[in-house]
Amino acid sequence: MAVSEKNILIRLYFIAGCIFIFCLAVVFKLATIQFVQGDKYRALAEERVVKNVIIPANRGNVYSSKGNLLATSIPKYDIRLDALTPTNKTFEKYLKPLCDSLSKYLKKPSGDIQNDIRKARNNKNRYYLIARNIGYSDYIRLRSFPLLNLGAYKGGLIVEQTTKREHPMGGIAQRSIGYERFDEQGNVTRAGIDGAYGIKYLRGKDGKRAKQQIGKGQWKPIVDYNQIDPQDGYDVYTTIDVNIQDIAHHALLEQLEKYKADHGCVVVMETKTGEVKAISNLGRNSEGYYYERLNYAVGESHEPGSTFKLMALTAALEDKVVDTSDVVDTEKGIIYYYGKPVRDSHHGGYGKISISKAFEVSSNTGVVRAIDEAYSKNPEKFVDRLYKMNLNKKLDLPILGEPQPTIPDPRIKNGRWSGIALQWMAFGYGVQFTPLQTLAFYNAIANDGEMVKPQFLKEVKEFDKIIVPFEKEVLNKQICSKETIKKVQQLLKNVIEKDHGTGHRLYSENFSMAGKTGTCQKNYKNKEKLNYISSFVGYFPADNPKYSCIVVIHEPDKSVGYYGADVSGPVFKKIAQKIFTDTPIVDEIESLEVKYATSENEYESFYEASETYKTVMPSVVGLPAMDAVALLENMGLKVKMNGVGIVKKQSINKGQKIIKNQIIVLENS
Repeated sequence: MAVSEKNILIRLYFIAGCIFIFCLAVVFKLATIQFVQGDKYRALAEERVVKNVIIPANRGNVYSSKGNLLATSIPKYDIRLDALTPTNKTFEKYLKPLCDSLSKYLKKPSGDIQNDIRKARNNKNRYYLIARNIGYSDYIRLRSFPLLNLGAYKGGLIVEQTTKREHPMGGIAQRSIGYERFDEQGNVTRAGIDGAYGIKYLRGKDGKRAKQQIGKGQWKPIVDYNQIDPQDGYDVYTTIDVNIQDIAHHALLEQLEKYKADHGCVVVMETKTGEVKAISNLGRNSEGYYYERLNYAVGESHEPGSTFKLMALTAALEDKVVDTSDVVDTEKGIIYYYGKPVRDSHHGGYGKISISKAFEVSSNTGVVRAIDEAYSKNPEKFVDRLYKMNLNKKLDLPILGEPQPTIPDPRIKNGRWSGIALQWMAFGYGVQFTPLQTLAFYNAIANDGEMVKPQFLKEVKEFDKIIVPFEKEVLNKQICSKETIKKVQQLLKNVIEKDHGTGHRLYSENFSMAGKTGTCQKNYKNKEKLNYISSFVGYFPADNPKYSCIVVIHEPDKSVGYYGADVSGPVFKKIAQKIFTDTPIVDEIESLEVKYATSENEYESFYEASETYKTVMPSVVGLPAMDAVALLENMGLKVKMNGVGIVKKQSINKGQKIIKNQIIVLENS
């Protein structure tokens, strides 16, 4: 019996010891969690219930050179209700007035809305949706409704803001104005001016707002203000002139449709400064409609064809190995190099003609023979001269996607050199440039030899304060001698002179132009895919150039036409005439917007008042949107627009006191 009791006691001691050790382990673990890993687990627990949500800053606006709005960020709002937050007394007191107000706004019976909100409260719904993706004026209106006007703590109001990028000019220059987009994986696509200057100027600094988890995948703001307010991005003023842009866009579109072409581009640049006044890139979709598909002017490199003859002859003239009066034999319009033919488009050739005439009529055989005789024993000399004229260098544009120019070089391994490389280069094959790279060279000829970098920005501003000014940037002070410049300028004038060159059908007695046609075969190694690139590049007026312009159209319908003079030339002429003939030859261009006498009178009256007293809101209803934006921003307001055209509604009423940087939303027709 004693032995049995002793065994029992041993077992009890053992069990008690085990329990004691287990308790010590539990205490040790609790102590470790509390004092060693406590901060980690407390942070994890808090993170699962509360988190800081990024509030994107409003992206800065993109404007034209004259202040027309090209891209803007429009705030959009979702309005929700935390149906559990209001007390029973508050809920019952304000529910019916709230539903009556919502009934008028949502066009739904008040009783139905009341039943839905009561059901949400009974179901403990803390995220009941009232309105989605509404504008600023509707957001202000809803926030003033009974119950919602008590805010987040008492009324259960939940406001979530997003921004949407809009382009008031619609599809015109949309690709060049650009955007910044993120996909679901976080990959970013940056196109055009908006993409190029987004990070540095337009994006701004994001804010933060604390949100609490109220259900699976549902979060609500803890308070109705931000922990860190977002800072809006700077505004960017481009070099684009909306009037010239509109002219260029529609002239290109008309010709693309006429010739059923695959795609095309046009760029208009100010000669002295390099400021790009218009850039349009249109491609055809599967249904035959044209839209801004890719930025062909900046990013598409191709063989230029006959427009490169200017570069070839400029090099030869500068090296003094040819002169414009030298005579070349075009024979019967076909000559051979290593068994490969060089043909003229004119059947039978031109016989013996001057180099000047060969350029005017775009004789392939004439120009190729001149270059071959001058450089065949020393092709490196020709290539070096092209290099000295900056033709081997990128323009180093801020807009992404510019490729490196291609120039064959016999000294470089795998440098695309062959026995016929020199001869084929002479009439624009084997070399590759983008339209903008080609235009930069022609612009230098128009600019008496000074090559300037194409500019897309004039300045970066914060309201009226200039943050960054953009000045003219010179790439090459003198690409060649003044003597050579004068000779090639005359060659370009002769191309369009009456009864002279390939561009004679563009000739006008009232208006002078200078330029070069280009017709280049595309996919010529596969005859089944053979097509054409039609080009025209030049400047106007011919004697005192103000603008240079390039037009490139890919794959026109061959049954309709494909020569550069017929396909691209008319676009060039239409742009030049509309800028300088249909409008006065002065710096000011007529506005595209229709002006109304009553609106003009009202604008003048309150503009005068705003100059002396800038704290009272005027009425801008009835004004063209661009005029309203200019006026209001001069008063220190931040303007957001819904739609384009004439202002129909404004979020701040006339006569109301305003403060600087206050946001006003304009609803336009």
